[in-house]
Amino acid sequence: MKPKERVLTACRHQEPDRVPLKAYLTPEVEAQLVEYFGNRDYREALGIDFRHINAPYRGELGPGPGMPGNADRYDEWGVGYSNMPYQGGTYPEATELPLANIKTMEDVANYPWPSPDDYDYSGISAACDEIADYAICFGGAGIPDILNGVSRGRGMEQVIIDIMSGDEVGVAIIDRRVDHYYEYCRRGLEAAEGKIDILCIGEDCGNQKGRMFPPKVFDEFFVPRLKKFIDLAHEFGALAMMHSCGDTHDIMPTFIEMGLDILDAMQPEPPGVNPAEIKRLYGDELTFCGLISTQQTLPFGTPEDVRAEVRERIEVMGAGGGYICSPAHAIQPDTPLENVLALYSEALGVDPL
Repeated sequence: MKPKERVLTACRHQEPDRVPLKAYLTPEVEAQLVEYFGNRDYREALGIDFRHINAPYRGELGPGPGMPGNADRYDEWGVGYSNMPYQGGTYPEATELPLANIKTMEDVANYPWPSPDDYDYSGISAACDEIADYAICFGGAGIPDILNGVSRGRGMEQVIIDIMSGDEVGVAIIDRRVDHYYEYCRRGLEAAEGKIDILCIGEDCGNQKGRMFPPKVFDEFFVPRLKKFIDLAHEFGALAMMHSCGDTHDIMPTFIEMGLDILDAMQPEPPGVNPAEIKRLYGDELTFCGLISTQQTLPFGTPEDVRAEVRERIEVMGAGGGYICSPAHAIQPDTPLENVLALYSEALGVDPL
């Protein structure tokens, strides 16, 4: 099977020739793979069945109002990020938070928000043609990413207060982000002329112990804002994949009601995430992506530990389709390269890569 057919077959809950493979990598791990494989595309070597495209941002980037302008880089929202060292790499931590200074609806109206017009959609269709054999993804985990995305410019505590209290100003800021990315996705899908297979969105609905928000809050606040993206994907003939960290087993029936096709970044560590039980309960309606531990097995296990986990996941989750084998999140720089190779070697049935 070609990669696109393999992925779509699995998402139809039928068994493909082998389990589809996806990768989430920090820049440091990606650099190691590039060096290891030399002239060979590491994605081809690892059997990665997905390719991603997006519309490049063409607007100006700089600090938001009232910010000092000392950060290493800025995003479309005026949020500044500084590169912080950690465990063999660097992480862009939000250090200039201009949305925290928005106090009134007049401030909301006067803020220099980015526009969907600031992106270049013109090359999307041609880019899809170049990767037509792969499962083509558009978007990403940062869309709309209400909790994390807005928090980077406003602060996590304040965003939680905004959501729980229904604060007019906070909700208006959130909806600026949601509406912006909805139109961005709509234009991207339209420009692709039906060639995009998967619209990728993200919202961290769980933590290590369960739901991030009470059911009523999730149903009334998050569901309508997320479902519109799922409906948009289906309108253009694409599947909808949502990235959500944490334990979301209690919310899976709601995801199904929303029409979600693929639940991404499944973490095996939370007590509520039992792969076999989740497969039994929801495996006929949701495709699951992830479940290879980036908290324990990949960084701290042996290559055989990794192989054993991959074998178990494919046996349990891959039966009848509906599973995409992938690390549960971005593989961190402290992970031995031999463990990364073991993951994909085992899934491909190739020894060694």
